[in-house]
Amino acid sequence: MDDAIPSLLPRNSGHQFVIYADACSGVPGAPHERTFASVNDVVRRLHPAPEFILFPGDEIIGLTADADALRAQWRHWFEVEMSWLDRRAVPLWHTTGNHTTYDEMSEAVFREVLQLPRNGPPGQEGLSYWVRRDDLVMVFVHTLWSGLGGEGHVETDWLQAVLGQHKDARHKLVLGHHPVHAINGYSGSYQREIGHEYRERFWDILVRADVTAYLCSHILAFDVQVHRGVLQVCTAGAGTTHRMPEGVEYLHCVQAALDQDGFRYQVLDTEGVVREQLAWPLPSLDQAAWSPLPRGTSPAPLSGTLAPATVIALKLAGRTAAPQTLLCTPAPGVIAPLWLGLRGPNQTLTLMLGRERGRSPYYWIGPDLGANSDFNLDIAFYRTWDRAACCGDAAVTRAGRRARRYRQRGWSGSHGRRSGTSGAARVGRMTSAMPDHGSRSLFPSSHCS
Repeated sequence: MDDAIPSLLPRNSGHQFVIYADACSGVPGAPHERTFASVNDVVRRLHPAPEFILFPGDEIIGLTADADALRAQWRHWFEVEMSWLDRRAVPLWHTTGNHTTYDEMSEAVFREVLQLPRNGPPGQEGLSYWVRRDDLVMVFVHTLWSGLGGEGHVETDWLQAVLGQHKDARHKLVLGHHPVHAINGYSGSYQREIGHEYRERFWDILVRADVTAYLCSHILAFDVQVHRGVLQVCTAGAGTTHRMPEGVEYLHCVQAALDQDGFRYQVLDTEGVVREQLAWPLPSLDQAAWSPLPRGTSPAPLSGTLAPATVIALKLAGRTAAPQTLLCTPAPGVIAPLWLGLRGPNQTLTLMLGRERGRSPYYWIGPDLGANSDFNLDIAFYRTWDRAACCGDAAVTRAGRRARRYRQRGWSGSHGRRSGTSGAARVGRMTSAMPDHGSRSLFPSSHCS
């Protein structure tokens, strides 16, 4: 194939697969039929082909009171739009979604049409289920079960039991339609994410079971963030024409690989261009080439365009005080395009990233460090073609929009904008193990406000 797209492959024994969702198609001649086909064209170009495909919800537009109309949409989706896929060779597994399982009738049609494993909790057979492939277990949860109250409601006891049953699996993935953590500022219990009364227990289960990632969709964006060592990956660009936000997010699919060294993915747009990628976990900071970052204004220690998958890391130590700057990149005549420091009475770690003149910056909100407390922070930055991202400790966030670029000639570092708090800072560079397809890299993220 002349236009083949190289798939990421396991570096040793493992799995390689595709994740995409939210096509909202199934109607002949409707706009989403065309946009879904444009994403499918990219999936079909992957070489080698994926071992399996994961589709976390909203295959069809659904949301009809007519069961026969719902069946007709599913029939068109499978027999026409997905007719290119040999599902005997490449299994296709689904989660429920708000367009497909919105009441008891639609849940019954979902069971009838998809014929998924019936190993879920009582009442959710064929809606929640698990699949084991060698050393990989995948658990598919129903995040809008009518028996619990509908959208945003999810069973957790069964999830805990299944993960415990498969604790010997090297790789564990959990899939559900609704995110657990808010994305791009789109937040709302039940409608945007799972109900907040479930969130803490749900995530605790994933952390304790050493789950690699929670794969979801629903918010029409690509987003990744990490909480307590577990990734949340949202992919909802399979064809729905709306974007969250418009002009920023894009139609896409995600091709991923799991192996003994971790989890890698590449996000492909409808031209087959790798827009974002990640290798997780990041390389150890001990591998970085460290240089001291002097206090006060100094020449920028790094300049030029960074190679894909390059990580810029900071080690910052000191004591909290009144609002203080840890790092900024001053530019003449404008507010600093990048400011990292501590703000407010709780000494909240905050990053501000500027964009155009006259526009408010983007904010990343990190942990509260507390007043008059010692801190020792590891912070990492990725820079991408149209996105900027950062992380500090366990909190990771990303900007949802393109930021204005400034040629930085100097950095300013201090440990107390209004105080003389002493401290130490070092900067290092490292590169994670990702192939270079001429693409850009993105560090995992959370919502920005």
